[in-house]
Amino acid sequence: MRAELLAVGDELLYGDIVNGNAAWLGGQLADVGVQVATSTVVGDVISDIASAITLALGRADVVVLTGGLGPTQDDLTREGIAQAAGVGLRRDEAEEANLRRRFAEMGRNRAAAGSRGVPEMNFRQADLPVGAQALPNGPGTAPGIRMEIGAGVVYAMPGVPYEMKDMFTRSVLPDILRRAGEPAVVVHRVLRTAGMWESAVAEALADEVTRLEPVGNPRIAFLASGGQTRVRITARAADRAAADELIAPVEAAARLALGPGLYGTDEDSLEKVVLELLGARGATLAVAESLTGGLLAGRLTDVPGASTVFRGGIVAYATDVKDSALGVDPKILATDGAVSDATAEAMATGVRDRLGATYGLATTGVAGPGEQEGRPAGTLHVGLAGPDGSAARSLRLPGDRRRVREIAVVQALDVLRRVLAGLTALDGSSG
Repeated sequence: MRAELLAVGDELLYGDIVNGNAAWLGGQLADVGVQVATSTVVGDVISDIASAITLALGRADVVVLTGGLGPTQDDLTREGIAQAAGVGLRRDEAEEANLRRRFAEMGRNRAAAGSRGVPEMNFRQADLPVGAQALPNGPGTAPGIRMEIGAGVVYAMPGVPYEMKDMFTRSVLPDILRRAGEPAVVVHRVLRTAGMWESAVAEALADEVTRLEPVGNPRIAFLASGGQTRVRITARAADRAAADELIAPVEAAARLALGPGLYGTDEDSLEKVVLELLGARGATLAVAESLTGGLLAGRLTDVPGASTVFRGGIVAYATDVKDSALGVDPKILATDGAVSDATAEAMATGVRDRLGATYGLATTGVAGPGEQEGRPAGTLHVGLAGPDGSAARSLRLPGDRRRVREIAVVQALDVLRRVLAGLTALDGSSG
């Protein structure tokens, strides 16, 4: 089966919004063996939308369309599909009733605005091309559209990512698989790694990827971002149990190959895992940040319940503040410099003592773009202090200023994770 992706919206053409939907959809379709031939963006013009649909159906079996289903005058996807099919629009009574129900449910929250009814413009969302079927929108008010045109089919979904993903997973993908004669259940298992670059993860799993290639089910994909690499194992089967059975041996082999680089699965985050490890020990954490400028504390406090183990943080950006706020010995700053293992270790010890925490974690370095104290951009020093002493680790990170700081947070958290999990000793030796 061949598919084409079509995104509608002037905001995408003008660069106001990045078309992340296409990237996500492409990955989802590729995982189930659907070939994505082309991805197109078209503006808010009915004739252009209709032409793009017609061209796409001339090349592909399926057109997956996003955007243009809202209630405003520039939401013209419904009209574009109707023109491509050579039909008119009809008001769907069930969707009209659904709109009234949804707005009535929201009335409690909208009372202050004095609007309990449905704005007249919103009823446009209940208009469907003649012959089309509505696709349910769990999180939102705009139904999707399934429209057969000739030998092909068009699926139109909202451009709002969380609405689109819900609709695609619940309605569109199962229908595509049914049409393709494929098993109707697709299961993903995500293994999350830190402290390993994407190439190292791929090398560790090379034998397993090679073994699976002739079969094609399950499949392994590597997704690198923000200094972490996710390994996604995808299986297709008649039901969830059968898919889990296909995934199990692949997951076991991957876990063995990834070793200490593996920190979690599926929706786990590195910061959540670190906080859980601290909680299991009855331990607390304080952070001292220079290079990361508060990003590390921000990641930790994004996790609900972080206050049970996270004591707080000190952003000691200026060199003299490392002395006055954290007690870093001026001799260390003068001899080794603010960007050094010795300073990172002293920062970690200082914040641990001042905030009364079990562990102190510190970052210092050079985010760039230029050098500092003769150290190149991308230099990172992570300090860690705990009940068994203190140590530091230095790294060289790739990327621009934003990326260096983002990866630095991951590296710092991973240093602490490995110590808490008993994978390494505080001095960095194997646990």
